[in-house]
Amino acid sequence: MDAATVDHHGRTIAYRHRDAGGTGPTVLCIHGSGGSHAVWRGQFRIASDYPVAALDLSGHGDSDDVDAAPGYETLSAYVDDVVAVAEATGASVLVGNSLGGAVAMTLALERDLDLDALVLTGTGAKLSVLDDLLTWLDNDFDRAISFLHSGDKLLHTDDERFREGSKEAMYDAGQVVTRRDFRSCHTFDVRDDLDQITVPTLALVGEHDRLTPPSYHEYLAAELPDCEFGTVEDAAHLAMLEQPTAFNDAVTSFLDRRLE
Repeated sequence: MDAATVDHHGRTIAYRHRDAGGTGPTVLCIHGSGGSHAVWRGQFRIASDYPVAALDLSGHGDSDDVDAAPGYETLSAYVDDVVAVAEATGASVLVGNSLGGAVAMTLALERDLDLDALVLTGTGAKLSVLDDLLTWLDNDFDRAISFLHSGDKLLHTDDERFREGSKEAMYDAGQVVTRRDFRSCHTFDVRDDLDQITVPTLALVGEHDRLTPPSYHEYLAAELPDCEFGTVEDAAHLAMLEQPTAFNDAVTSFLDRRLE
């Protein structure tokens, strides 16, 4: 897995890229609120079939931050990040988790990037955030992080290694950036525009996800012109992290069928 950067709009965006001889189109993975490329480490296993890239959005991981107000301005800046990395890697398949799914849908609606497919996981056409969580993100970051790591929200597993790693990523992103992410999710709503996203799409959800439950993905499958629904068992919001083999199998099976 190679580390690389790309410069655009006066900032440097970091990403990881692996090509193990895959002949399929490059898959670009987009993390969620307070995350980084590291949440996709299990997806680099598919690089022998599909080259894989995963970026750090502005202000996350090793990427420079951006001065953007929460909401559409932030989403648009993150879309710029994804376009820059997609152009650098030749990616034409976007895999977006949560906020990353909102970024992917915004890109598909508003930019001219040539896409072969989308995978939308742990996300939805509208991403309202609980009022209490928004308050904690403003005033009690520790409580917000504790809430997100309880009761089948981000994770279903009891394995503390996953929980501690996920918490560490949010603390690394910091309160300001993580709050900006969630407030940007809170304003996101493309329910009236889904008919304009015509590329083959997979709506893939962890069966226990309480943040963006299966019903969100069933809605995407029903409203998008060309969308399939899939479930990852024994996983919650971060299904790609908890069950990488099952997640990867679902993604590669979808791409194998739809892009042949």
